[in-house]
Amino acid sequence: MTSSLTESLTDREDLQIQSDYPSTHLTVADLERVQVILSEAHLDYQLELVDGKIIVMGPSDIVSSEIGLEFGRLLGNWVKPRKLGRVFESSGGFILPNSDLRAPDVSFVVADRLKQSKRYFAELVPDLVVEIKSQSDRLKPLQEKILSFIELGAKVGILIDPDKRTVTIYTPTSEPVVLRDGDTIAIPDLLPGWEVPVAELWPIEFE
Repeated sequence: MTSSLTESLTDREDLQIQSDYPSTHLTVADLERVQVILSEAHLDYQLELVDGKIIVMGPSDIVSSEIGLEFGRLLGNWVKPRKLGRVFESSGGFILPNSDLRAPDVSFVVADRLKQSKRYFAELVPDLVVEIKSQSDRLKPLQEKILSFIELGAKVGILIDPDKRTVTIYTPTSEPVVLRDGDTIAIPDLLPGWEVPVAELWPIEFE
Protein backbone atom coordinates (compact mmCIF):
# COMPACT_ATOMS: atom_id res chain seq x y z
CA MET A 1 0.00 0.00 0.00
CA THR A 2 1.87 3.06 -1.23
CA SER A 3 0.72 6.34 -2.67
CA SER A 4 1.47 8.54 -5.65
CA LEU A 5 3.97 10.37 -3.43
CA THR A 6 6.82 7.93 -3.95
CA GLU A 7 10.26 9.15 -4.87
CA SER A 8 13.93 8.49 -4.28
CA LEU A 9 15.35 10.73 -1.60
CA THR A 10 18.67 10.72 -3.40
CA ASP A 11 17.04 13.09 -5.94
CA ARG A 12 15.95 15.64 -3.31
CA GLU A 13 18.52 18.41 -2.83
CA ASP A 14 16.91 19.51 0.43
CA LEU A 15 17.19 16.02 1.91
CA GLN A 16 20.65 15.06 0.69
CA ILE A 17 22.77 13.01 3.10
CA GLN A 18 26.26 11.56 2.93
CA SER A 19 26.19 7.81 2.40
CA ASP A 20 28.67 5.48 4.06
CA TYR A 21 29.02 3.79 0.67
CA PRO A 22 30.14 5.17 -2.70
CA SER A 23 27.73 6.47 -5.33
CA THR A 24 24.08 6.52 -4.21
CA HIS A 25 23.95 3.11 -2.52
CA LEU A 26 22.35 4.01 0.79
CA THR A 27 22.09 1.88 3.92
CA VAL A 28 19.74 1.39 6.84
CA ALA A 29 21.91 3.81 8.81
CA ASP A 30 21.33 6.43 6.11
CA LEU A 31 17.60 5.77 6.26
CA GLU A 32 17.61 6.32 10.00
CA ARG A 33 19.34 9.68 9.51
CA VAL A 34 16.68 10.66 6.97
CA GLN A 35 13.98 9.68 9.48
CA VAL A 36 15.51 12.16 11.93
CA ILE A 37 15.55 14.90 9.27
CA LEU A 38 11.91 14.28 8.39
CA SER A 39 10.89 14.16 12.04
CA GLU A 40 12.59 17.49 12.73
CA ALA A 41 10.70 18.93 9.75
CA HIS A 42 7.43 17.52 11.16
CA LEU A 43 7.01 15.30 8.07
CA ASP A 44 5.39 11.97 8.84
CA TYR A 45 6.35 9.73 5.93
CA GLN A 46 7.03 6.00 5.91
CA LEU A 47 10.39 5.03 4.42
CA GLU A 48 11.68 1.87 2.78
CA LEU A 49 15.16 1.00 1.54
CA VAL A 50 15.17 -0.80 -1.81
CA ASP A 51 18.31 -1.57 -3.81
CA GLY A 52 20.25 1.13 -1.99
CA LYS A 53 17.64 3.86 -2.54
CA ILE A 54 15.30 5.34 0.03
CA ILE A 55 11.66 5.36 -1.01
CA VAL A 56 9.14 7.75 0.54
CA MET A 57 5.52 6.68 0.90
CA GLY A 58 2.74 9.08 1.80
CA PRO A 59 -0.63 8.30 3.38
CA SER A 60 -2.92 5.81 1.68
CA ASP A 61 -6.63 6.05 0.91
CA ILE A 62 -8.91 5.12 3.80
CA VAL A 63 -10.41 2.05 2.09
CA SER A 64 -6.98 0.41 1.86
CA SER A 65 -6.23 1.48 5.42
CA GLU A 66 -9.47 -0.02 6.72
CA ILE A 67 -8.84 -3.30 4.90
CA GLY A 68 -5.34 -3.52 6.32
CA LEU A 69 -6.60 -2.94 9.83
CA GLU A 70 -9.36 -5.52 9.40
CA PHE A 71 -7.01 -8.16 8.01
CA GLY A 72 -4.59 -7.57 10.87
CA ARG A 73 -7.40 -7.74 13.41
CA LEU A 74 -8.77 -11.01 12.03
CA LEU A 75 -5.30 -12.51 11.93
CA GLY A 76 -4.32 -11.22 15.37
CA ASN A 77 -7.51 -12.50 16.96
CA TRP A 78 -6.50 -15.99 15.86
CA VAL A 79 -2.77 -15.78 16.47
CA LYS A 80 -2.44 -14.05 19.86
CA PRO A 81 -4.58 -16.30 22.10
CA ARG A 82 -2.87 -19.35 20.60
CA LYS A 83 0.60 -17.77 20.95
CA LEU A 84 1.39 -18.68 17.35
CA GLY A 85 3.52 -15.64 16.61
CA ARG A 86 3.41 -11.89 16.06
CA VAL A 87 1.33 -9.73 13.71
CA PHE A 88 2.61 -6.35 12.51
CA GLU A 89 0.93 -3.47 10.70
CA SER A 90 2.35 -1.25 7.98
CA SER A 91 4.86 0.57 10.18
CA GLY A 92 6.74 -2.61 11.10
CA GLY A 93 10.07 -2.64 9.26
CA PHE A 94 12.12 -5.71 8.32
CA ILE A 95 15.81 -5.70 7.42
CA LEU A 96 16.09 -8.44 4.79
CA PRO A 97 19.05 -10.64 3.81
CA ASN A 98 19.64 -8.49 0.70
CA SER A 99 20.02 -5.39 2.97
CA ASP A 100 16.67 -3.90 1.91
CA LEU A 101 14.38 -2.51 4.59
CA ARG A 102 10.76 -3.21 3.71
CA ALA A 103 7.45 -2.73 5.55
CA PRO A 104 4.52 -4.86 4.36
CA ASP A 105 1.00 -3.59 5.00
CA VAL A 106 0.45 -6.59 7.30
CA SER A 107 2.97 -9.25 8.27
CA PHE A 108 3.23 -12.29 10.51
CA VAL A 109 6.23 -14.05 12.06
CA VAL A 110 5.91 -17.43 13.75
CA ALA A 111 6.66 -17.52 17.48
CA ASP A 112 9.84 -19.58 17.42
CA ARG A 113 11.49 -17.15 14.98
CA LEU A 114 10.81 -14.04 17.06
CA LYS A 115 10.38 -14.98 20.70
CA GLN A 116 10.68 -11.38 21.86
CA SER A 117 10.17 -8.11 19.99
CA LYS A 118 12.93 -5.53 20.28
CA ARG A 119 12.84 -1.75 19.91
CA TYR A 120 14.24 -1.85 16.38
CA PHE A 121 13.54 -3.25 12.95
CA ALA A 122 13.20 -7.03 12.77
CA GLU A 123 16.21 -8.59 11.05
CA LEU A 124 14.44 -11.43 9.29
CA VAL A 125 11.96 -12.26 6.53
CA PRO A 126 8.33 -12.47 7.69
CA ASP A 127 6.56 -15.78 7.20
CA LEU A 128 3.51 -13.98 5.79
CA VAL A 129 3.41 -10.65 3.96
CA VAL A 130 0.28 -8.82 2.86
CA GLU A 131 0.08 -5.90 0.43
CA ILE A 132 -3.09 -3.90 -0.22
CA LYS A 133 -3.51 -1.96 -3.46
CA SER A 134 -4.27 1.68 -2.78
CA GLN A 135 -6.15 3.93 -5.18
CA SER A 136 -2.95 5.19 -6.82
CA ASP A 137 -0.93 1.95 -6.78
CA ARG A 138 0.00 -0.02 -9.85
CA LEU A 139 -0.29 -3.78 -9.45
CA LYS A 140 3.07 -4.76 -10.92
CA PRO A 141 5.27 -3.13 -8.23
CA LEU A 142 3.14 -4.73 -5.53
CA GLN A 143 3.42 -8.12 -7.20
CA GLU A 144 7.18 -7.66 -7.49
CA LYS A 145 7.43 -6.70 -3.82
CA ILE A 146 5.55 -9.82 -2.74
CA LEU A 147 7.61 -12.05 -5.03
CA SER A 148 10.83 -10.57 -3.65
CA PHE A 149 9.71 -11.54 -0.14
CA ILE A 150 8.90 -15.05 -1.39
CA GLU A 151 12.34 -15.36 -3.01
CA LEU A 152 13.97 -14.32 0.26
CA GLY A 153 12.09 -16.94 2.29
CA ALA A 154 8.53 -15.81 3.03
CA LYS A 155 6.16 -18.76 3.05
CA VAL A 156 3.05 -16.89 1.87
CA GLY A 157 2.34 -13.56 0.19
CA ILE A 158 -1.13 -12.05 -0.18
CA LEU A 159 -2.12 -9.23 -2.53
CA ILE A 160 -5.49 -7.59 -1.86
CA ASP A 161 -7.08 -5.55 -4.65
CA PRO A 162 -10.11 -3.60 -3.36
CA ASP A 163 -10.93 -2.34 -6.86
CA LYS A 164 -11.41 -5.84 -8.27
CA ARG A 165 -12.41 -7.31 -4.88
CA THR A 166 -9.81 -10.04 -5.25
CA VAL A 167 -7.28 -11.67 -2.94
CA THR A 168 -4.31 -13.34 -4.63
CA ILE A 169 -2.24 -15.85 -2.64
CA TYR A 170 1.41 -16.46 -3.56
CA THR A 171 3.57 -19.35 -2.32
CA PRO A 172 7.05 -20.56 -3.32
CA THR A 173 5.81 -23.88 -4.71
CA SER A 174 2.63 -23.10 -6.65
CA GLU A 175 1.06 -20.65 -9.08
CA PRO A 176 -0.83 -17.67 -7.62
CA VAL A 177 -4.39 -18.43 -6.55
CA VAL A 178 -7.02 -15.71 -7.05
CA LEU A 179 -9.92 -15.61 -4.59
CA ARG A 180 -13.12 -13.58 -4.91
CA ASP A 181 -16.28 -12.89 -2.93
CA GLY A 182 -17.73 -16.25 -1.95
CA ASP A 183 -14.26 -17.76 -1.49
CA THR A 184 -12.42 -18.24 1.80
CA ILE A 185 -8.85 -17.31 2.64
CA ALA A 186 -6.96 -20.20 4.21
CA ILE A 187 -3.24 -20.80 4.77
CA PRO A 188 -3.20 -24.38 6.11
CA ASP A 189 0.57 -24.88 5.88
CA LEU A 190 1.29 -21.77 7.95
CA LEU A 191 -1.87 -21.17 9.99
CA PRO A 192 -3.89 -24.39 10.09
CA GLY A 193 -7.49 -23.76 11.05
CA TRP A 194 -7.50 -20.03 10.29
CA GLU A 195 -10.10 -19.13 7.68
CA VAL A 196 -11.55 -15.78 6.63
CA PRO A 197 -14.24 -15.20 3.97
CA VAL A 198 -12.96 -12.75 1.35
CA ALA A 199 -16.18 -10.73 1.71
CA GLU A 200 -15.33 -9.93 5.35
CA LEU A 201 -12.38 -7.79 4.29
CA TRP A 202 -14.32 -5.07 2.48
CA PRO A 203 -15.54 -1.99 4.37
CA ILE A 204 -19.20 -2.15 5.28
CA GLU A 205 -21.78 0.48 4.34
CA PHE A 206 -23.77 2.04 7.16
CA GLU A 207 -27.44 2.74 6.60
